[in-house]
Amino acid sequence: MIYDSREDRFNEECGVVGVYGRPEAANLAYLGLYSLQHRGQEGAGIASSDGTSVVQHRGLGLVADVFDEDVIRALGGDMAIGHNRYSTSGQTMLRNTQPFVVEYALGPLAVAHNGNFVNTELLRANLEAHGSIFQSTVDTEVLIHLIASYNRSTLLERTIDALKVVEGAYSVLFMSDREMIAARDPNGFRPLVIGRFEGGGYVVASETCALDLMEAEYVREVEPGELIHFRDGSMKSIRPFEKRERHACIFEHIYFARPDSMVFGTHVYSNRKEFGRQLAREAPVEADIVIPVPDSGVPAALGYAEVSGIPFEMGLIRNHYVGRTFIEPQDSIRHFGVKVKLNPQREVLEGKRVVVVDDSIVRGTTSRKIVRTIRAAGAREVHFRVSAPPTTGPCYYGVNTPTHGELVANNHTLEEIRQYILADSLAYLSEAGMYSFLGGEDPGFCDACFTGRYPLGAAETAAGGQMRLFQSGDKKPGPRLRVVKE
Repeated sequence: MIYDSREDRFNEECGVVGVYGRPEAANLAYLGLYSLQHRGQEGAGIASSDGTSVVQHRGLGLVADVFDEDVIRALGGDMAIGHNRYSTSGQTMLRNTQPFVVEYALGPLAVAHNGNFVNTELLRANLEAHGSIFQSTVDTEVLIHLIASYNRSTLLERTIDALKVVEGAYSVLFMSDREMIAARDPNGFRPLVIGRFEGGGYVVASETCALDLMEAEYVREVEPGELIHFRDGSMKSIRPFEKRERHACIFEHIYFARPDSMVFGTHVYSNRKEFGRQLAREAPVEADIVIPVPDSGVPAALGYAEVSGIPFEMGLIRNHYVGRTFIEPQDSIRHFGVKVKLNPQREVLEGKRVVVVDDSIVRGTTSRKIVRTIRAAGAREVHFRVSAPPTTGPCYYGVNTPTHGELVANNHTLEEIRQYILADSLAYLSEAGMYSFLGGEDPGFCDACFTGRYPLGAAETAAGGQMRLFQSGDKKPGPRLRVVKE
């Protein structure tokens, strides 16, 4: 039988990288995508330009499987954009893999996008009513049709007009045969940074870890609502939008970003470790060892161990060479999906009171299997600690998340969740504690998946989930779990 190993957690969004004014631009973009592999594993693509034409290569799977030396060699020129895909909108198929490359009135155009538009259906219906024919099911294609529809003489003008029409989250790259444009939405949901190469040339990427591998110097973030225009060997900043409240995705710091990246101006690893420290202050427990759910739970577990004084151990060992689909033996193995990824160390766990630190509980099914696996390895007690508040709502801004009905914290009390995952105790980090890494302040993060306050509107979900729009001046509700009857 075929076993679907989809993890019971939020899934990554997408990663984008653009290289301008640098020889072997496509090769550098490939390295950037390799660094951003954690942001999407379903497909990858690179489009490059030599100043006269745009060529591309796309494929399904991991970056190293999609590209080889011959493919990279064929992607010539000193300008390139790349994309790692995780399906936040649209199905997994080659035609949905980016960058998209088209020919329109001004010549070739390539587009790579991280995020989601909340008004896609309305825009798409309007465009189709006026004759547009779509080749994919991805919201990014709406941008292309908008750009093609405007009667403007430059790509920059058309891009600004198109971005003023779409609503939602985007860090997006546009590339013609002679110029590149990087843009971030006015609310700054998704991350985007600028780097500079020694000897000339620039790079734009979702995270700073991509700059590190390319040996590019970090310059700064692309600011919310800012466009960066690369043309004629120079970089120009343009700010065509009215300033809005910042709503950067807090889950970048909790789970999505690589721990060695700097995101939204602060270091991810340090923040995750502080989440664990604060969690230990808020939810102490008598125990013998602290173990993480690897890999994302490691920094928080280190912080928890540091403050609690309880020794840190690697009680679960992760298999890093695991794909998304397995052939499970017909003679069924219990908890196969967890065991193939996480193997418990009996010599570490047996007879111990164990604190397990993870970054989230989504549906709860994987947490339950992890606790069972730890108990089966001989643990005397299992205390589950989560380095984020309860996840009670889906994301509409570029993250592939379950619906309201599937989120265990939206439908059950803390005690009900504890009983379901079979833990001796369960505690989440408070919302105030989550912002402790910023001194307790909240300088413009989107935390709708915890609070239910959505900065931008969207249609109701298919499961009937309701969205309450954020209003300026709203007070943050205190930490809570809701019980909602479906």
